[in-house]
Amino acid sequence: MADSCIAFIGFGLIGGSIARGLKRSTPDVTIMAYMRTRSRLEQAKQDGIVDVILGGIGEELTICDMIFLCTPVEYNAAYLEKIRPLLKPGAIVTDVGSTKTDIHSHVTRLGMEDVFIGGHPMAGSEKTGYENSSDHLLENAYYIITPTAKSRKEDVDRLVAVAQAVGSIPIVLDCERHDQITAAISHLPHIVASALVNLVGDSDKEDGLMNRLAAGGFRDITRIASSSPQMWEQICMTNSANLADMLRLYIRSLQSILSRIEARDSKAVYELFESSRDYRNTFSENRKGSLVPEYSFTVDIADEVGAISTISVILAAGGITIKNIGINHNREQGEGALRIDFYDREAMEKAWGRLSKYHYELIP
Repeated sequence: MADSCIAFIGFGLIGGSIARGLKRSTPDVTIMAYMRTRSRLEQAKQDGIVDVILGGIGEELTICDMIFLCTPVEYNAAYLEKIRPLLKPGAIVTDVGSTKTDIHSHVTRLGMEDVFIGGHPMAGSEKTGYENSSDHLLENAYYIITPTAKSRKEDVDRLVAVAQAVGSIPIVLDCERHDQITAAISHLPHIVASALVNLVGDSDKEDGLMNRLAAGGFRDITRIASSSPQMWEQICMTNSANLADMLRLYIRSLQSILSRIEARDSKAVYELFESSRDYRNTFSENRKGSLVPEYSFTVDIADEVGAISTISVILAAGGITIKNIGINHNREQGEGALRIDFYDREAMEKAWGRLSKYHYELIP
């Protein structure tokens, strides 16, 4: 990676993780950062991640080779305008937002197409903030890069190099194509999950049995409904046209399913589940580029007192760190009773080998 001085405007989970990844792969890179919560920047400096704490958007940025905008999407456009007169020749600006067409339109309006290249690291966590960032959060995650019509190939290659330096898999896409894809695979699912949770909440009776029994499959497919309302409101508003198109298609498909069920068309209902199963099975659980890489497996044990502590002792004796461990009280999908999550693949594979020696039945 050739760029030696990189600034971050906003320094939360994603910005912090990119900076950590860069410091790991390129220790000599100079990292500058600005955010409103200075205490977190002080901590980042103590951690050896941030070299220069910025007090705002000022002259310090004139020496930067690359500037990352890592603030909420509604603020990035305002920062673009402030940064524009501070860019040295050859410097480029990028962002990490989940939608791209909106920021590209601001770039065009400001006449910054030759210095801006959009970016979207497709990784995340249920936690937020610099304190939850890590140098491996973006490993094996797709990093979408969206050039403008005036972007130079050598500048695109520079952002590709950054993505590779933090362990990501770069893919170059048109910004409009990016937003169309994410509307289908990310934004619509959040709408569906939230609507489904609200439907069940509104339909539950005074005995609360729907709430009580909402485990297993229902819990899994609605997990993303627990995401930040503020963040998803912004994402939906900056990708509203594509999301509306996908919603119309989805509503049309639901109406078709409804008519088939009302007609008791068993063949059509069977084909619905068959086709969705076949396409879903083409998704590799361990393939590179997953939105949030998961390192976990389940253990088929009886749900009984002492089960967790026994396995915890076995793994601890092997020096294996566990991210999360818990009992699955519902076995709708036939999975084992105990689910164990790890921070990385190495720990997961080591735990698999160790538990196998103790003859536990393990399920990927």
